[in-house]
Amino acid sequence: QVQLVESGGGLVQPGGSLRLSCAASGYIFGISTRAWYRQAPGKQRELVARITSSGSTNYADSVKGRFTISRDNAKNTMYLQMNNLKPEDTAVYYCNVVRDSSWDYWGQGTQVTVSS
Repeated sequence: QVQLVESGGGLVQPGGSLRLSCAASGYIFGISTRAWYRQAPGKQRELVARITSSGSTNYADSVKGRFTISRDNAKNTMYLQMNNLKPEDTAVYYCNVVRDSSWDYWGQGTQVTVSS
């Protein structure tokens, strides 16, 4: 199995920045997709950003130009750099890993609150 632990969430004012981290352990070979999702109260979970094993990325339209997904293979860690945060970014953020194009793993989630 793959274990994922998120960190870096917190309270930030509009226009501020946060960097979320997701540390992976366990059987981490054959990772095909790494992604960040978020879920706001009363709303469905949505894909925020995705990165493939080759480094290709894609983003939700709502975060393009503000968020950046990346990975550090030496640390077995993925990141979500969030800049120019808006109140509508408030949500619980989850990291997600797909191994061998079929096995799905999730972190426990970290709260991001954007408020004055």
